[in-house]
Amino acid sequence: MTRAYVHGYDPLESVRLQDQAMTLVDLLHSDTEYNAESRVLEIGCGVGAQTVTLGRKSPDASIIAVDISETSIAEAEQKILAEELTNVRFLQADIFHLPFCPQSFDHVFVCFVLEHLKDPLSALQKLKEVLRPGGTITVIEGDHGSACFYPDSASARTAIFCQVELQSRAGGNALLGRSLFPLLTGAGYNRVRVSPRMVYADSSRPEMVDGFTKKTFTAMIKAVRESAIREGIVAPAVFDKGISDLYRTTEEDGTFCYTFFKAFGKA
Repeated sequence: MTRAYVHGYDPLESVRLQDQAMTLVDLLHSDTEYNAESRVLEIGCGVGAQTVTLGRKSPDASIIAVDISETSIAEAEQKILAEELTNVRFLQADIFHLPFCPQSFDHVFVCFVLEHLKDPLSALQKLKEVLRPGGTITVIEGDHGSACFYPDSASARTAIFCQVELQSRAGGNALLGRSLFPLLTGAGYNRVRVSPRMVYADSSRPEMVDGFTKKTFTAMIKAVRESAIREGIVAPAVFDKGISDLYRTTEEDGTFCYTFFKAFGKA
């Protein structure tokens, strides 16, 4: 298996992914758009949280969305049907064994996938093979090391570290966002540029407090509680205080900040 998804496939994770996608659509996708008749490959589509946005924003492009999980694809297909999008089709496949001929696509889109791979550099090299010369790749990743908040809390930072450590033990990297530039250049892409996308939430932005701080980030950290305790990374009381302190940042005087990184490159 080439992808160890530390967040799991619980229905609650599907809800979290959808909340994340809806909350961050403008921040992450204001400049995600593909020309008519272009062929686009989405890698690691999961339950279709990002696929819906791709289909909406590029209605005249042809999009093939790929994931290793048959269950996730089935859920993604239902989302696309509900949105009445006709420009997307799905395929179950492994990123390292794609069933496409070389230079089959004009664009490749990868969102929140590389962080779960043991060898993201090789994955990017594989994706370059299916891009036509001059075709583009877009990669979006987070970086848990970018999280900062008020009031600060050692327990909250410990809880976040638990998720980072578990992902590392599974072969992934929750701090990958900061390394997109060297990864893409190392994989042979040209004209690479990286655009940081900062999420900032305080009580003047209630939609971000609810959609991101509570329902996206804290929900993600909270979900690793049992695994972190079972593997001896943290004591239950420390983890629980960390979650409580993360929720504390959503109060009237609290703040939360996190940075995503969006990278572009050419084959």
